[in-house]
Amino acid sequence: MKNNAFLSLGSNMGIREEFLKHAISRLHQSPNIEVTALSSIYETDPVGYTDQGLFLNMVVRISTTLSPLELLKLCLDVEKEMGRIREFKWGPRVIDLDILLYNKENIEMEALHIPHPRMRERAFVLVPLLEIDRSLVLPNSDTPLVEVLDEIPDKEGVRLWKQINGEDAFALFES
Repeated sequence: MKNNAFLSLGSNMGIREEFLKHAISRLHQSPNIEVTALSSIYETDPVGYTDQGLFLNMVVRISTTLSPLELLKLCLDVEKEMGRIREFKWGPRVIDLDILLYNKENIEMEALHIPHPRMRERAFVLVPLLEIDRSLVLPNSDTPLVEVLDEIPDKEGVRLWKQINGEDAFALFES
């Protein structure tokens, strides 16, 4: 069965754009994943621990036969392969992959919460997510995410860094 999911990607160390490209390429190489849409890339201020470099953030929509836990494992494997070291919460990172949404499911497990528990508070997630699909509503909610974004105060910390337009979007990320 094909499942639709949205993943958030972020990097604030080294060659940030190249790390985003590599992560997308790695996802695309999986026989169980088809990358179906990419947002533009946004440069964003750090959240939580603020004494670190600016992030590049984006969102991808995928179609996958993987279960949520299998998708989580793949995301963690990609992070590890790319050199992600978790020194402390919200610290600098080569790459960060988060599952935002998986179909229209609510999932509460020790290792995984979907929808992502903090996405409603984060303009750097909602801006690129809504660029892909402005009609999204969280499971068990009547409030469109565009209205949630309107209520977030720190939207000015999310700046367009590289526009991705339709047909040329995937060419930007081909290896």
